[in-house]
Amino acid sequence: MLDVCLLGCGGMMPLPYRWLTSLMVRYNGSSLLIDCGEGTQIAIREKGWSFKPIDVICFTHYHGDHISGLPGLLLSMGNAERTEPLTLIGPRGLERVVNALRVIAPELPFPLIFKEIQSAEESFEVLGCRVTAYRVNHNVLCYGYCVEVDRAGKFDVERAKAQEIPMKFWNRLQKGETLTEDGRTYTPDMVLGKSRKGLKVAYCTDTRPTKSIVRNAAGADLFICEGMYGEPGKEQKAQEYKHMTFKEAANLAKEAKVKEMWLTHYSPSLARPEEYLETARKIFPDTYAGKDGKTAELLFAEE
Repeated sequence: MLDVCLLGCGGMMPLPYRWLTSLMVRYNGSSLLIDCGEGTQIAIREKGWSFKPIDVICFTHYHGDHISGLPGLLLSMGNAERTEPLTLIGPRGLERVVNALRVIAPELPFPLIFKEIQSAEESFEVLGCRVTAYRVNHNVLCYGYCVEVDRAGKFDVERAKAQEIPMKFWNRLQKGETLTEDGRTYTPDMVLGKSRKGLKVAYCTDTRPTKSIVRNAAGADLFICEGMYGEPGKEQKAQEYKHMTFKEAANLAKEAKVKEMWLTHYSPSLARPEEYLETARKIFPDTYAGKDGKTAELLFAEE
């Protein structure tokens, strides 16, 4: 199960009713953030969630509306007596940017682990998930992210018994371990069926439409995509500043064959995004207007 919460869906500047960009994903007792705009820790508090289990923060890019909430969040985590390492993932320049922001948070009781993205597409194994960063098209180096949880096949008791595999190993084999005893090796494929469909969340913002988005979002259970402009007549502005319209986001969702799309990263001028949803829903019916605190609980498919 993945818990997903859109903490902030504003772009450029915070508004009284809209925090800046941030997404939180909870899995297996840990949390992952994508972006940390101004107001992120307040949004976490408003949701009733905790920042203590945050073990990974991913950054799409280093514009202020995506990272300006980091120093305050680090201070709060330190004041909560955190000692466990915090992993930070982002484009080139990550350590330099974060250390510059840490002028106001120079001493932390926990170490920071920096993982800079080195290529157009790169995957990281964190928190029992696979996080894939993929380059998009903004006016600075920028990445989208996919968070995936793989699901192994069902444990076959009869096969385990037929191969005389000790019962004490069953649970560990089911978790993917390879074990050896008395010169015999036991591997997960001896007792597991075909892999089953897992869970997938795709996220992108601050970009023009790209094939990399379609490829990485393909088949996602939830696709969270920038919809900077919903009003008609904003197409030229979207192209100039390398953002997207509702229609362009909907075309990506349709092409990627995702289950559901939430729009986010609205322009400050877009006070009521829901008024323009119909333009996107004509292209991709399962389009929804993201809002601060919007949450989904993604469950593995029943079999």
